[in-house]
Amino acid sequence: MAKEVEDEDYIDIDDTGPEGLKGADGGYAWEEEYKRSWDVIQEDESGSLQSAVQGIQEQLKRKRRLRDTTAIQRGIIRHVILVIDGSENMGTRDMRPTRIAATLQILESFVNEYFDQNPISQLAIISTKDGLAEKLTDLSGNPLDHVNALRDKSNKDLAGEPSLQNALELAMHTLRRAPTHGSREIVCIFGSLTTCDPGDIKQTQAALKHAEVRVSMVQLAAEVQVFKRICQETNGLFAVADDEIHLKDMLFECIPPPPVVSAKATSDMIQMGFPIRASNAQVPTPCVCHHELSFSGYICPRCRSKVCSLPTDCDVCGLPLVSAPHLARSYHHLFPEENYREIDVEVHSGAEHSGAGLVCFGCEGEVKGAAARYQCPRCRKEFCLECDVFIHETLHNCPGCV
Repeated sequence: MAKEVEDEDYIDIDDTGPEGLKGADGGYAWEEEYKRSWDVIQEDESGSLQSAVQGIQEQLKRKRRLRDTTAIQRGIIRHVILVIDGSENMGTRDMRPTRIAATLQILESFVNEYFDQNPISQLAIISTKDGLAEKLTDLSGNPLDHVNALRDKSNKDLAGEPSLQNALELAMHTLRRAPTHGSREIVCIFGSLTTCDPGDIKQTQAALKHAEVRVSMVQLAAEVQVFKRICQETNGLFAVADDEIHLKDMLFECIPPPPVVSAKATSDMIQMGFPIRASNAQVPTPCVCHHELSFSGYICPRCRSKVCSLPTDCDVCGLPLVSAPHLARSYHHLFPEENYREIDVEVHSGAEHSGAGLVCFGCEGEVKGAAARYQCPRCRKEFCLECDVFIHETLHNCPGCV
């Protein structure tokens, strides 16, 4: 019991038990920020970390085996809608600290990587909770707008049940204004096993298939038949995430442009503008995208309107505005770097004794022992496993050939 002594309050030790240390959301305070990061790497019975290193190597090798470098037709101008589950189920703590916190953190990396690999594409974000769907950001090519919207969303926004049908209908309504020369995709992240829909979701599924909108989904709880069927009917991807790392891997599979499977797809000429950056140090002028005064910006070559950043669409004449580096970076999806062939370790047994020929051309690090080596089929330069993955996932050009 609490006792009052000399106008001071003292609280009995029973009041500060485990229940008193819990936060407002029912979890312990240290669970929200504390994470045993060293548990990712475990020692074996002999106290060595070699098994952990081999596990990382096997993960890189698995990513390398799954890599597809076939030169096929892909749509490099994409319009993607991110649908985030904002229901109470996203507050579950099977991912640290919660599902929604882990998802938002990974989505920030996803947005930055998406625009790095698809610089002339656009993105929008939709959240669904309480049986409704809400648009957080419009279709835009500015990653900062989407990252700021993700950071503003928190655990306090979680409520009720999601509505997959309302979210898909809102996404289709947004994609109707997208130009026909670009691909239309929806990527959903759901933690709920149920959906509160106002009508028949099969009608929405048929409308998505007719409009050739590709729906992909990553489920955080378990496989749901209706979710999987929608992804299969629209030629999308469906996966159930085991943990945060698996969730990130599944989401990042949606970053490369999907193959064009539409029978209506044609190769048409697309008008694009390459604006010149202009500045006026004396008088600020408003931009047409945010209506804010600024001293510099990019001038549309068609209507002479000013925009803040590239790539974007001119709000006055609708002309797509890009820069030459943005367009050049988009072409690596159409002409991907060839897979390097693995070199047999026994071939280099003589060089291994002489100490020559075992240096990676990329990082100039020594490739020791039985470590895998990979050779470019054109320039014959050899690379280690880490450099092979970096070249094909990030650089998209062979340093030896360049």
